[in-house]
Amino acid sequence: MAKEIWKPGNMLYPLPVVLVTVRDKEGRDNVLTVAWAGTVCTNPPMLSISVRPERYSHRMLCEARAFGVNLTTRDLAWATDYCGVKSGRDGDKFVAAKLHKREGVKIQAPLIDESPVNIECKVKEILHLGSHDLFLADVEAVHAEGKYMDKSKKFDLSMADPIVYAHGEYFVLGKSCGTFGYSVRRNRKKQRK
Repeated sequence: MAKEIWKPGNMLYPLPVVLVTVRDKEGRDNVLTVAWAGTVCTNPPMLSISVRPERYSHRMLCEARAFGVNLTTRDLAWATDYCGVKSGRDGDKFVAAKLHKREGVKIQAPLIDESPVNIECKVKEILHLGSHDLFLADVEAVHAEGKYMDKSKKFDLSMADPIVYAHGEYFVLGKSCGTFGYSVRRNRKKQRK
């Protein structure tokens, strides 16, 4: 099968779609949708988000140097889209999207109560890359909703119907097709023989 060659572009999909929360020096809160977010390092725990300098929250992120990353679900899909297409310049997106705030314990920024996981972050470095600035951040605290703990007390995010973003659409994550290491794990039935 032949493949077409396209000009360079971002084709790394699907992506996690998260709601980023921030508070400026005057105490104004905002929430924005970010699909360019990812894990950077395990030890120390770090993640990154990429934001265009034109976005209303960009100044707030530079000023506060702290933000919350709030994972999204099927129930948060409308709010996720709304917070990505509306600007905080035009009004309070928390109110319009019917999102409830909870305070961070390590950062001075709100978190979203409806989110199954909230990650408190402190900006370590801002890299100016071109169309976007990358905010490299240390993870300071993680809040996980207890109702998503399974019978063995393991956190099971799949119970929350997490969503991802790909080519202008949101998708609910589907069924598992394997677990980490399954490709090299011995078949238990064969082991017993």
